[in-house]
Amino acid sequence: MSISNFKDLLIKIQRADIPSVEDLTKVLSCGNQDELDSLFSSAEWIRRKFCGEGIFLRGIIEFSNFCLRDCFYCGLNKHNLKVKRYRMGRDEIMSSVESLAGENIRTVILQSGDDPGIDTLWLKDIILEIKSKFDMAITLSLGERSFKDYKIWRDAGADRYLLKIETSDKALYESMHNEMSFDNRIRCLDDLRELGYQVGSGNIIGLPGQSLEIIAGDIIFFKERELDMIGIGPFIPHNDSRFNGKKRGEALLTLKTIALTRILTKNAHIPATTALGSLDKDYRIDALGYGANVLMPNFTPQPYRKLYEIYPGKKCVDEPIGACNFCIADMAKSLGRFIDYGRGDSLKEKKLNLNV
Repeated sequence: MSISNFKDLLIKIQRADIPSVEDLTKVLSCGNQDELDSLFSSAEWIRRKFCGEGIFLRGIIEFSNFCLRDCFYCGLNKHNLKVKRYRMGRDEIMSSVESLAGENIRTVILQSGDDPGIDTLWLKDIILEIKSKFDMAITLSLGERSFKDYKIWRDAGADRYLLKIETSDKALYESMHNEMSFDNRIRCLDDLRELGYQVGSGNIIGLPGQSLEIIAGDIIFFKERELDMIGIGPFIPHNDSRFNGKKRGEALLTLKTIALTRILTKNAHIPATTALGSLDKDYRIDALGYGANVLMPNFTPQPYRKLYEIYPGKKCVDEPIGACNFCIADMAKSLGRFIDYGRGDSLKEKKLNLNV
């Protein structure tokens, strides 16, 4: 394809309500430098137009690594007997939230495995305490729960919920999630939207059995769902998971997926994920230059942080709380951008000018 035709294809995708899988796959398969430069510059133009120059921060507290699931790609799967399990107490969680607030970060992500030991009312009380003490948005990421649980937490003040689909292909999803249902995953996303959460999801790039067409379908899924946040990261096989020894996902394909997702979804929040920073080099700065607008510093305290090992080689597991500040500031400065210390709520309510 000539570079002129490639640029025309990008414009076609930008202007389409829902582009075709074929068109998206053509872009995902691009490889020469002129095509890549055109893709990434288009994504950045869209990001500047619809999201601005600010980089939003979400402080993560991984408060439990118990999990009842058997996800083939994850080091926290229930069959991994090598991992030391933990569940942080209320005072420990609140201390971490206080540290996060002290860094002027105004969104906390409370994340765990699918842990049935997390009592609904216990977490409700933590949400209420955070809201009473701090001017802060609360994102939950606890996996699949009942409508009732989601409602209790929403009524207590939780603002957002992150539930990654991992793949929008039902057959692929169910092939790597034993005893889990794709339809129930969708049910959860529907429940969250009905309850008024800002909803985040996302996928993994490079999963065994995944094709470019499946990734294109994921991007269309993100667009059709009008997601408020979309997390896209590379597959990194864990030695104590069923996908041990499988080929790692490619950084370049992950970056292309981020860029194309930005072009299609316009104003969704897209993080430069920690997984991208955990490869042969730190690709988070590349992601921020190709359409991403969020960073997620880790505020999980020691000794728990290194125990939340979804994948091996995770970045920043040995550093103390707050150690990411200098790195984050340097990334923003090198890109000519700034850290936005606002809450970073969904931009989806802002009216879009689609004449792009």
